[in-house]
Amino acid sequence: MRRREFITLLGGAAAATWPLAAGAQQAQRMRRIGVLMALPADDPEGQARVAAFLQGLQELGWSVGRNAIVDIRWSSGNSADIRKYATELVALTPDVILAYSSNAVASLLQVTRTVPIVFAVVADPAGAGYVDSLARPGGNITGFASMEYSIGGKWLQLLKEIAPGVTRVAVFRDPSTATGPALFAAIQALAPSLGVELRPFDVGDEGEIEHAITAFAQSPNSGLIVTASAQAVSHRDLIIALAARHRLPAVYFGRLWAAAGGLICYGPDFLDQFRRAAGYVDRILKGEKPADMPVQAPTKYELVINLKTAKALGLTIPPSLLARADEVIE
Repeated sequence: MRRREFITLLGGAAAATWPLAAGAQQAQRMRRIGVLMALPADDPEGQARVAAFLQGLQELGWSVGRNAIVDIRWSSGNSADIRKYATELVALTPDVILAYSSNAVASLLQVTRTVPIVFAVVADPAGAGYVDSLARPGGNITGFASMEYSIGGKWLQLLKEIAPGVTRVAVFRDPSTATGPALFAAIQALAPSLGVELRPFDVGDEGEIEHAITAFAQSPNSGLIVTASAQAVSHRDLIIALAARHRLPAVYFGRLWAAAGGLICYGPDFLDQFRRAAGYVDRILKGEKPADMPVQAPTKYELVINLKTAKALGLTIPPSLLARADEVIE
C-alpha cells in the first residue's frame, strides 16, 4: 500500500480501530497493536508519522485484513486527553503499544507496567526514568530517543549564523517534560559566548503563544528558537505565522517546520523513527522483550532552509550554510 493511501485512511475520527493482517501462514492468530499519538487526528504531520509506522508494519508482513488489529487514539497533546486515551488503550489488552511523546509514555506507565510499549520521538528516556538505561531498558518499554540535549547549542549557533545581529532570543519549551528545561539549559550554556540574552517561554495555548511572541518582538535584534515538544507541533502554523508577522528569524527542530514556512530547522528525521518503530513492534510480537531491546538514537539528521522565508525577512543565507543543507526550499 502506498503512503498516500495510508494517509487517506488516517483522516477519520479521533479514535479509530483498524484490522491489519499478514500472510495466510499467520491468519489463525489476531494480534492487537495500540497507538497513542499526542497530536489531533487531522494533523498532517501526525497522519504522516502513523502512515510511516503502518507502512513499516506492511513491509514486515502485517498487511490490512488478517492477523492484527490496530487501535489508534489521537489527542490534542493536553495531559488530560492523553491520560484518558492511555487508559482506554490498556483496557483493550493490546499485545504492544506505540507511544509518541514523553507525555504519552508517562501516562501509559501510570496505567501499566506489563503491556509492552515502544516509543518514538522521546528525548532522554533514561533521565526521565522511563528506562533503567539505554542499553538495557529493563522494564516493559523501549524505543527511539529523539535527540541529545547538545542539539540546543547547535540551534543557537545556526540562528547566529543566519542572523548575526540577533542579541535576544526567545526559547519556547514544554516545562511538563524533562526535555524542555534540559534543552533550554543547553542553549543557555552557549548563549554568553555568542553575546545572546535568552528569555524562556512555556508553550501554552494559542492566546498565550500570541501574547508572548508579540510582546517579545517589540524589542530589536530579536530571534526565536522553538524546542521539541508535541505541544509546539500542534501550534506550529500559529508560531510560524507570528514569526513572519514580527519578522523574527527562527530556528526549529524538524523538517515539518521549514516545509510549513519556517526559516530553518535542524533535527532528526522523525518519520524514520516511526518506520523503525515498526521493526521493534514486529520483534515484540514475535516474542522479544522490551527489557532486552536497547533504546536507539536517531540515525538521520536534517538541516533544511527555507529561502523564500529568508528573503521575506531580508536575510542573506551564507553560502557555507547553504552548502551544508540537506534541503533548500525555494
